[in-house]
Amino acid sequence: MNLPILTTTTEPMMRNRQPTTPLESLRIPVQAKLAAAWTSFMFLYIYVDYFHLYKPGVVDDIQAGVVWEFDISPLFLTVGLASVAIPALMVMLSTTLPARVNRATNLVVASLYIPYSMFNAVGESWDWAFFYGLSIGLEVLLLAFILRSAWTWPRTASPASMPTSREADRIRQRA
Repeated sequence: MNLPILTTTTEPMMRNRQPTTPLESLRIPVQAKLAAAWTSFMFLYIYVDYFHLYKPGVVDDIQAGVVWEFDISPLFLTVGLASVAIPALMVMLSTTLPARVNRATNLVVASLYIPYSMFNAVGESWDWAFFYGLSIGLEVLLLAFILRSAWTWPRTASPASMPTSREADRIRQRA
């Protein structure tokens, strides 16, 4: 059996390689950042509740009609649905509300959800500290990002600080 003979060359493999340039980084609108953060928050929020079901005894308690210390009732399920619906709606509201209302809504809702997220750890044993510490920590980091993004929302320049059309033409000509 004859194998083909491979030859090597001294030429570089990628001869027509383009020069390295910085990656383009577009400015993402605040609304898109907020919607993305609320979406990430929702994934964590739902999955933490889902993984909680794997704790020994939790499913038995649910079958017995109890969640944590609360009886499962129409009121309990309504409150549970509302607690998930609010951040889910924030995804849409962050992209559709006018800027001033959007900013205020995000600041209020994210501020209220920080203690609400921390409540998940109440009464838990130290055996579960890493699970709750990680989940609550990630949720709070996302909520802090939302608060920071809403708080530092860029403002438009006042008409007095904007260049006149003649100044704008000179700036464009120099570029």
